[in-house]
Amino acid sequence: MPEEPCQCPDCLRFYNEHDRLIRECPTLRKQQELNWAALQSFRTLSGRVLEDLQKQYSLRDKESSQQGSASGDVAEPIDEVQQVIADLENINAHLYSIEALMERIFDVRVPESIEQKFRELAGELAPDPLNADRLRLNRLLHQTPDLPDRS
Repeated sequence: MPEEPCQCPDCLRFYNEHDRLIRECPTLRKQQELNWAALQSFRTLSGRVLEDLQKQYSLRDKESSQQGSASGDVAEPIDEVQQVIADLENINAHLYSIEALMERIFDVRVPESIEQKFRELAGELAPDPLNADRLRLNRLLHQTPDLPDRS
């Protein structure tokens, strides 16, 4: 008997997105482009947030050192912000590494007959809630420490 798919809101969102991406991008080339665009948008946004935080808090540090920090009141704990900045720097470093690996994916070209096989299988995979890959990803989703298990 196959394992039943999880019905928590996170998994349902994942199933819908998974199926949509397969239906809308049913070829190797489209999947390559989709993943590249997703990586680039993630890197652009997280990089911009990191830059803004670094500017904002370096200005605050300069202002507070010039004023002598007599009040002692800080709107946000500096240690927490420094940790967030360090985490974002790590994320960006990882994204650059992923980008370097993904560039190798673009070296792969397949003939149209293989792209047709992608399209055929995409039609089978997208609506299947008991797809083995989906179930495996579902288990991984629930093992991710930052996402609470809502089941």
